[in-house]
Amino acid sequence: MQRFTPLLVDAARPCRHLPGDRWFVDETYVKVAGRWTYLYRAVDQHGQVIDVLASARRDQAAARRFFTAALSHGRRPVEVTTDKAAVYPRILDELVPEACHVDAARENNRIESDHSRLKARLRPMRGLKRLRSVQTISAGHAFVQNIRRGHYELGIDT
Repeated sequence: MQRFTPLLVDAARPCRHLPGDRWFVDETYVKVAGRWTYLYRAVDQHGQVIDVLASARRDQAAARRFFTAALSHGRRPVEVTTDKAAVYPRILDELVPEACHVDAARENNRIESDHSRLKARLRPMRGLKRLRSVQTISAGHAFVQNIRRGHYELGIDT
């Protein structure tokens, strides 16, 4: 998984559908080597996982790194729904000033429920030792999830 996941994701990138224009962004906690770390995730209105980023910190630099990587995947969002983390308005105003930022209660339930699938996959593992492992496994999980939901045109029936 560690070796071939990045190769598969890169090889299939040209076959990926463009993300939708409404994004749901959130972070969740994952334990790595006995310490809690953060996993940023973005999902569009169709359920396509746009990007994931594992980070040791939940700060402005990590959020900027995440949004910069997510914005490189094609279409820019018209609306971004997040939780009430104080860092998001500044980063969104800087990187996507034309997007409407929504942070109302319960608007982010789509991605909150989507975290449970990833956490259910990570739970039976015997413990992750490196942040890079979390990044690779979560990227692979997002890739398989997107294939199952039909967000790639690979020329095969799923």
